[in-house]
Amino acid sequence: MMKHTDLYWNDLQKIQTAIPNLSELKNKNILITGAGGLIASALVDFLISLNDTCKMNVNIYAAARSKEKIQSRFQENFFRKDLHFLSYNAEEPFDTKEYFHYIIHGASPANPTLYVSKPVETMIANFNGLFYLLDYAKTFHAKRVLFISSSEIYGIKEDNTPYSEEDYGGIDILDFRACYPSAKQASETLCAAYFQEYQVDSVIVRPGHIYGPTITDNDTRASSQFLRNAASGQDIVMKSDGSQIRSYCYIADCISSVFTVLLNGKAGHAYNISNPDSIVSIREMAECIAKNSGRKLLFEIPSDKEKKGYNRMVNSSLASRKIEKLGWRGLFDLQTGINHSIRILRGE
Repeated sequence: MMKHTDLYWNDLQKIQTAIPNLSELKNKNILITGAGGLIASALVDFLISLNDTCKMNVNIYAAARSKEKIQSRFQENFFRKDLHFLSYNAEEPFDTKEYFHYIIHGASPANPTLYVSKPVETMIANFNGLFYLLDYAKTFHAKRVLFISSSEIYGIKEDNTPYSEEDYGGIDILDFRACYPSAKQASETLCAAYFQEYQVDSVIVRPGHIYGPTITDNDTRASSQFLRNAASGQDIVMKSDGSQIRSYCYIADCISSVFTVLLNGKAGHAYNISNPDSIVSIREMAECIAKNSGRKLLFEIPSDKEKKGYNRMVNSSLASRKIEKLGWRGLFDLQTGINHSIRILRGE
């Protein structure tokens, strides 16, 4: 379970300086779907911290399926007057009498195991969920919708240079594992369509591989498993040669990226979330976690079921030039982000 330590809250407070025009959030109502997830739960935490330290009076609406899980995740903060729980299912029509200035759609299976077992639900949660929210924004004139997409939308290309926002490779659309990147792609196009036809203001972020103490217990991605092992005193187990290149980003830098784009991004545009100081191979990531935790790095052969869920991209590194032009800068390099993640997960 996530431990709300002083180190975690200090990291969230530190990133306030990395977000241009942060004062625009004052007195706003913000809806965050998928509020129990890795990224979305940290978005909620950041707004709580912002209200406490800067008196911003943001009304935070945490939307998720399970009230019990959200209450457990946010612990004593669940009963705050500025935090409101909304029962939410991304597969069903969105119906509420509340008004939101900003909407962040983070509800989506983000777990390779679920891509294998629930590919249909993975697609629906992204596309239908976003459709209902964009329609709400059209009807009630929300200020802006932000869609959390993925670096997987880029597909596979031949060279190993970082993807800019205009680079696209290939995706095998008849591979059921494509349920995740294909749903994200279609959802991005839906944003563009609503902007063109109905002038609904939306922006898109494409996170790389986000890691940090807000990982959930059922997250089976490699970096999440590595961190859980490290925090619990176990050795780090890799199930590939680890040569794949990834854009890793500590959760605090991810949060500052999301709010930078929400407040400063150009309508209809997509922005990579990537810290240029953290583009490394999976093996280098695992080695850094092992070093910081004092554990060994071991190798095992993956099961056939595990292989089915693997990201097919050998290189998913992302260029960060576009978001940096908005004034954003990452504050946590790989070493610092991993060190903080392990310490926070241990309750230090």
